[in-house]
Parts: sequence; C-alpha cells; structure tokens
Amino acid sequence: MKILLKNANILDPSSPFHSTTQDLLIDNGKIVKIDSLINDAADAKVIKHQNLHVSKGWFDPGVSFGEPGYEERETLENGLNVAASSGFTKILLNPNTVPVPDSNSTISHLIKMGQHKTTSLYPIGALTEKSEGKQLASLYDMSTQGAIGFSDFKSSLISGNLLKIALQYAQSFDGIIFSHPINGEIAANGAMHEGIISTKIGIKGIPTLAETIQISRDLQILSYTEGKLHIPNISSAEGVDLVRTAKKQGLKLSCSVGLPNLFFNESHLEDFDTNFKVFPPIRSKSDQQALKAGLLDGTIDMVSSMHEPINIEHKKLEFEHAAPGTIGLESCFGLLSKIFPLDNVLRFLTRGSESFGIQSSSVAEGEMADLAWFDPEKIHQLKAEDLKSTSKNCAYLGIELQGKVLGSYNNGQLTINP
Repeated sequence: MKILLKNANILDPSSPFHSTTQDLLIDNGKIVKIDSLINDAADAKVIKHQNLHVSKGWFDPGVSFGEPGYEERETLENGLNVAASSGFTKILLNPNTVPVPDSNSTISHLIKMGQHKTTSLYPIGALTEKSEGKQLASLYDMSTQGAIGFSDFKSSLISGNLLKIALQYAQSFDGIIFSHPINGEIAANGAMHEGIISTKIGIKGIPTLAETIQISRDLQILSYTEGKLHIPNISSAEGVDLVRTAKKQGLKLSCSVGLPNLFFNESHLEDFDTNFKVFPPIRSKSDQQALKAGLLDGTIDMVSSMHEPINIEHKKLEFEHAAPGTIGLESCFGLLSKIFPLDNVLRFLTRGSESFGIQSSSVAEGEMADLAWFDPEKIHQLKAEDLKSTSKNCAYLGIELQGKVLGSYNNGQLTINP
C-alpha cells in the first residue's frame, strides 16, 4: 500500500529535509520520494491534516502491558495499538508477566505475538530465575531469541556479587543489565517520597537514600566490571548527580526518567489519589527541577511514559495498600510539550534507542518509514472516555494536553487516529 503525507513539516535534524514542508510518499514500507509537491501517486492513501508535523517514530524504554497472566489489564495486541496511536513505534516491554520471561521460549513467544504491528516490541528478559534475585536466568539464551536487556522488574539485586557476575557474563554477548535505583530494605513499606508532605499526611515515606545508596553501589560494581548498565526511572537530584559523575568517568551507563517524575511533585499526593502512587515515587520540587535539567544536559538519556495498567480493584484501596502505577503512553507527548519546547520533546522521544542497539531511520528518501505525525498546537483535555487503554488508572485525567498525535507508520503498518 502506498501512503502519501501532504504538506508535512519535517522535524528530524538527521534529515536533509529538516524544518521544511514537504510531501512524503511511502511505498512498500519505504520512503520513496520527498518533494514539495507530489502529484504522481493516484493510487496512494492520502493523509492530510492542518498543521501536520512529522518526525521519526518515538521510543519508550519501559512499558508494561499485562499479557500473559494479566490480560484483564491489557493484552499485547491492544497495548501495542495504544502505543502506535500515541506515536511510539518502538517500546521495551517490562518483564512483569506470568510466567516471568526468564527463558528463551518465553522471549520467543512474546516476540512472535508482537509481530506485524506498527509498534516494534523488544522484550526485556528477567535477570534472575522467576525474578527472585537468587540465580541468574539464562541470559545468553534469551539474548539469542531477541531479549534486549535483563531486569527484575522494580527490584534491584540484593547480592552485589550476583550483579558483578551478571555484568561480567553479559559482556560475552554485549548484553545490558538493568538495575532499578531502589534499596528495598531502606524503602521498606514506604508508599511515597519521604518529605514534608509524607509527614503532613501521615504516610510512610521512601527516603532519597534508598535510591542513592543503590546507585552508588551499582556504579562501583559497574566500574569494576566495565560492563553495560541501564538505570531505569531515576527520581532524585542526588541520583542525577551520581549518574553525571559516572558518565564523566566514561562508564558504559544509560538512564531514563519517568513521565510522572517530570510532571508532578510530592504536593500532588496530598489528596491521597492512588493514581499518583508510582514506583519510584514522585519526589520534591527540587528533584523535579533536577530531573528536567538532567534531561536537557544529556545526563538522562531518555524518557519513559512508565505506562503500567493496573486492575481497578488494586487501585481503589487505601493509599498505603494500593498498587503503584499509572498509564502514560497516551498522554506522554501532550504532557512533555507542556514542559519543554517541541524540538526538545522530539529529541527526548527519539533518542536513547541506540543505547540498546536499536537503530532508527531518518526521514529521508530511501529510508524505511518509521514515522510519527502530530499537530503540536492542538490543545485538548484528557478524558477517561478517550483512553484506548483497557485499564484507566491514569494520573493525568482532566489535564489539558499540548499537542495531539495523529498517526504513525512502521514495519509497513499504518495507524491513524480519528
């Protein structure tokens, strides 16, 4: 099928057509022609929008769905459709399913289920068997089937020696180890950031120390092993400083920040709305500002929507007992655009995939089409009835979003929003 995008403002610094308005003709999955006016495409599906902008497809380094095991939260098919309609053409899938993806067969199954979709799915394999933190899983075998990295979801390894062995072993096949920035013993049963608000409302807090002590240990082990480490969803100013110093030392290190930690701070939790309960927790205003600065200066490599569907019965509980997590794919672009200029937003959403060896195509003739298109000036309010996600645990309902995603194209598949 041929696709013709008309009068599109191309925003891609790697493209010779950057910041120009062009027609784009896609045929058999490839951009075959870019010109100011294309008339010789009578058999093409024409896509026209007022104020149409096009960029590379977007990347999210940490998405949860549900299937297998929690299909009532989100199936893989619907989750990938949500991602595509939100502009994301590449996602890393968190290993929080049942069974835990800790073998080559489970990884192979996930990849097969994610084929032939606009959004490419890259599964993260479990770091340890059943994610119990005791015995390393079959890392090499999973890597041969397509595991993009290895993580025990939301858990860091208690054993520093096991992390050392994992970082050393993974070098034999250029593997990446994920280490979540949380010390479970210090975090204990905390439900939010330990600070003024937690004291005021009487909720047990998670101190910043729980993050920094874990990052400090893991970075020392990384320095010793010279392996590859990814720290997902950093949440504190002190954590950013530790990563900044480590990068200056030349360590093979990448990190991400979660959308909730950029958009909210601890004051938003005063009303006990469980949709604001996420992990790692939303921290102070000074942490929020440091995270933004870390993104801008490149210390933080990428942004994650931290999309995590949760059953309503696990959210409609007292704050301390509610499950952490909020969905975020559908609101990610519109929220980031309220915080940063458009060129920065697109940079944050398109960089980072190379840390995992995932290449992206430029918006240029002869390149495979991997695109997101949108109207950056369209203002709309996020409503529950507009959510395509099965679960509706969303911290962003009622917020005005800046910019609307109109569609995406990747893998020869087209997704168009109404």
